[in-house]
Amino acid sequence: MTESWPVRPIRVRGQVLQVSEAGPEDGPMILLLHGFPESRLGWRRQVGPLAASGLRVIVPDQRGYARSSKPGPLAAYHLDRLAGDVIGLADAFGRERIALVGHDWGGLVAWWTAAHHPERVARAAILNAPHPDVVGAYARRHPSQLLRSLYVGLFQVPRLPEALLRAGGFAALRRALATSSRPGTFDAAALDAYAADWAKPGALTGMLNWYRALRLPRAPAPAPVRPPVLVLWGERDTALEAGLARDSLRLCLEGRLERFPEATHWVQHEEAEAVNVALIRFLHEDAAA
Repeated sequence: MTESWPVRPIRVRGQVLQVSEAGPEDGPMILLLHGFPESRLGWRRQVGPLAASGLRVIVPDQRGYARSSKPGPLAAYHLDRLAGDVIGLADAFGRERIALVGHDWGGLVAWWTAAHHPERVARAAILNAPHPDVVGAYARRHPSQLLRSLYVGLFQVPRLPEALLRAGGFAALRRALATSSRPGTFDAAALDAYAADWAKPGALTGMLNWYRALRLPRAPAPAPVRPPVLVLWGERDTALEAGLARDSLRLCLEGRLERFPEATHWVQHEEAEAVNVALIRFLHEDAAA
């Protein structure tokens, strides 16, 4: 599986992020933020259509992933630092305002950035990712969500998760993607491409440090979230209950939800055409207003 768009390193606040670019240079800038355990390749079904609609599409490998920087300290993966990378990318491209599209962990970063930097974020689309401030309270009210999240506790253990995930040519990660998605969603070429990223020195630890940094103290995000928010949710998600989407929207000044009843956590892959239509419509609303 290869990319057809340019890739280059960009220095952002002391880190180097590998970034793909597509679309007209003068188009509205959109950042696509991937989640665990993907990379910028997780947006391969979105980049072309979004760019063809006139958007300037920027797709980073976020810190800790693939060929981007992998800082050692756990504090480097605090949500404030991850949101800082987003604003740093906007600065690097000379853009005062940007729009965000985030899936999974990328969605949490998009929520956090939109809440803390509403003057810089025009709008945010979130795919199967809750607002970080609703997760704990929701899990306490819904033990079924707590059970779905037990793997997060395992990831807190030093070194052992890396060894388990690396074993057998990343068999556990390959299996997790295959079994949590609709059949055929991730073909052999896609899994091999991800495995090449997981094999980069320090990558597994960097990826897991996103979870480990959850235990670091953080203040609640400013509320309400002021930029317009669109939440796209695959309802057959095995890790996240749909109630998290409803609770997240309660923190928005202007938010709406589009459900995909037959999609799993990997909605941007399984329902790519419908997701692309929804994103293009939402991301162009400022121009149409």
